[in-house]
Amino acid sequence: MKVAVVGATGMVGNVMLEVLREQNFPITELIPVASEKSVGNKIHFGGLEFTVVGLETAVSMKPDVAIFSAGGETSLEWAPKFAAVGTFVIDNSSAWRMDPDKKLIVPEINGDSLTENDKIIANPNCSTIQLVLALSPLHKAYGIKRVVISTYQSITGTGVKAVQQMENERVGKQGEMAYHYPIDKNCIPQCDVFIENGYTKEEMKLTNETKKILDPRINVTATAVRVPVVGGHSEAVNIEFERDFDLSEVRRLLHEQPGITLKDDPTTNSYPMPKYAEGKDDVFVGRIRRDESQANTLNMWIVADNLRKGAATNAVQIAHLLLKKGILKM
Repeated sequence: MKVAVVGATGMVGNVMLEVLREQNFPITELIPVASEKSVGNKIHFGGLEFTVVGLETAVSMKPDVAIFSAGGETSLEWAPKFAAVGTFVIDNSSAWRMDPDKKLIVPEINGDSLTENDKIIANPNCSTIQLVLALSPLHKAYGIKRVVISTYQSITGTGVKAVQQMENERVGKQGEMAYHYPIDKNCIPQCDVFIENGYTKEEMKLTNETKKILDPRINVTATAVRVPVVGGHSEAVNIEFERDFDLSEVRRLLHEQPGITLKDDPTTNSYPMPKYAEGKDDVFVGRIRRDESQANTLNMWIVADNLRKGAATNAVQIAHLLLKKGILKM
């Protein structure tokens, strides 16, 4: 099994390698891929040393599967080239997510839809993955009409540059800025760039991807905020249903949803936090309560490590699913 990791030297790429190792994905040949400036560098995986190669070399090696985390432009140009030589591409960028011919996959929700014809598979946005995993069982039970999301997103979603900015600010050191403003002791109500309607791209990803994965009839609106934490993304979510619900049934449905850990006990101050989600693969849900201002409406709080389930873990789970379904041959 030849496995290429495109963007292997980046923050998400490093986590992808870690998850591949932890989940014992059956790799016989690892192909770490990065930009030309990193070609020739060495990385270690499974006790062995591997040399980083460029994209053209990687395509010529015809990997069985290529997991991309190298940005949208790279994915748009190179994913079709890998697919053309028979490689299954799992892409973590936004390049293919809203393409009507490409599937946007969260394995626990819609993984069964994958076929051998799906050579390029889109990994959803990190904030979307944790949201839809919690919404899915509730939509099936009660029918979701509208979702209002406010996110509190880790700086790791921006990358190494953002982490360095915050670390510099905490010791009073001048350095390169990932954001327009200081992030330490601050909240920045801008994730990604603004578009014509006044929303950011991140906010519209939450809207459009949720509709594509769950149901185009669901109304979704979002405000995405960057906060000075590194453990993961948090979301305050308000959900209006078509039918009334029972809180104990809601908790049961979430508890039984694969990939969800329920952490919801106000009597012991038990609720999800990024500090405790960091390094874990589950999505954590808590603060479950009825919205007393409106009928058939629920509030809850969702937290997940954005580098793992929000990116690397979901991608590796897709690869495992391709194996399980016999689409990816060993």
